[in-house]
Amino acid sequence: MSQTEPAAGSPTGEPAPLDPLAIVRSRSYRSALVLAAVLGIPISAIAYGFLALVSWLQEYVFDDLPGGIFSGATPAWWPVPWLLLCGLLTGLTIRYLPGNGGHSPAFGFTTGGGPPVDRDLPAIVLASFATLSLGAVLGPEAPLIAIGGGLAALTIHLAKKDAPPMAVTILASAGSFAAISTLLGSPVLGAFLIMEAAGVAGTTLSLVALPGLLASGIGALVFVGLDAWTGLGTFSLSLTTVPPETTPTVATLVWAALMGVGGALLGWCIRWIGLSLRPVVHRNRVLVTGALGLVVGLLAMTFQLLTDEPFTMVLFSGQDDLPHLVDKAADYSIGVLLLLALAKTLAYGVSLSAFRGGPVFPAMFIGAALGIVASHLPGMDLAPALGAGIGAMCAAMLRLPLTSTLLATLLLGADGLSVTPQVVVAVAVAFVVTLSLRDPGPAAEAHGVAGAPPATAPA
Repeated sequence: MSQTEPAAGSPTGEPAPLDPLAIVRSRSYRSALVLAAVLGIPISAIAYGFLALVSWLQEYVFDDLPGGIFSGATPAWWPVPWLLLCGLLTGLTIRYLPGNGGHSPAFGFTTGGGPPVDRDLPAIVLASFATLSLGAVLGPEAPLIAIGGGLAALTIHLAKKDAPPMAVTILASAGSFAAISTLLGSPVLGAFLIMEAAGVAGTTLSLVALPGLLASGIGALVFVGLDAWTGLGTFSLSLTTVPPETTPTVATLVWAALMGVGGALLGWCIRWIGLSLRPVVHRNRVLVTGALGLVVGLLAMTFQLLTDEPFTMVLFSGQDDLPHLVDKAADYSIGVLLLLALAKTLAYGVSLSAFRGGPVFPAMFIGAALGIVASHLPGMDLAPALGAGIGAMCAAMLRLPLTSTLLATLLLGADGLSVTPQVVVAVAVAFVVTLSLRDPGPAAEAHGVAGAPPATAPA
């Protein structure tokens, strides 16, 4: 075809635009909807089992086991050897299994690059399981998204090796939707997180979202059913109590803007820790990851020695401790909250550098702790302070402003509507300041809006 000859089917040589109505009416798309619903059942069950196993091991190692050994309270040093083990197991998995254990959380939250190939799934499962169950400060959302998408893609490839790439993409996305269907408190919120991180819009958004939402709804039913059957829990983010509703004021909006600036600066520091440590990690993956796990354990030990509060508040993603933190907000002194935020921040930054997990829940926990501190400011109340703190930290760490706004407002339930103005201000300011700052660390040139790593960056 000559350079001046138009492409077939288009008078201008440009590809014909997609016709969403024709695609939705097609037999293949309807088959994809049915398959998405069917895949949602086993994938959500596997995700539920993964979360249940992580929760069981956490409780056994950090509650049941020391309770059977020590007659009194668990000693402050208890997490130190377990975090060392956490680092060694994670480092060994990433070093010796294919796939690098999945995406490095130091680059932020991203779903780009398509689902992992089947040979990478064992490393993703094992690295994230060691990270989450033995105390590193990361969340389960990113591994679950990778596992759900990878399992769905593997199923499609096994059923039909020459499946069209678009079909694989749609059904892999549906698997990811199903895997985190209730993790963030709502199937819609989990779907929103995936779509905004992937940068999907327009016609593609409609075509991919419908099977994904269907799989997510099926997955939510599976999670609820398995909870009723096993009694292990729904593993859904929620608050047991919410602070009283308040009316927005000029003072709360001003404080929210300042919290947005503070969240952006703190997020920069966290990413600086994670990205600056990565070159050291790559010199000796196993030994350095073990040493960084030891650092996280020492931070948790130090927090308990200084405050008499449990070291578990520093460890893990913070998803389970967040409701307790908000419920007992009035019982914590400002000094304890600041020490908690500092320890969690340092442990979070260290965990980003070498471990495998997601960045959402630690950011929410740190934002909530600082929000409780901010609620003592003149003219500020607890509800808007919590919403602004969570929104600002999520915007700084995820670089997803719409998802960050929903995370903060939906978490507060009915009161979320009343604090939406403050959350929007905090998120907007944090997002703008974050993008205005030079990205920290050796991989500064790598980041886009969603924090995606460069093609050549080692995981």
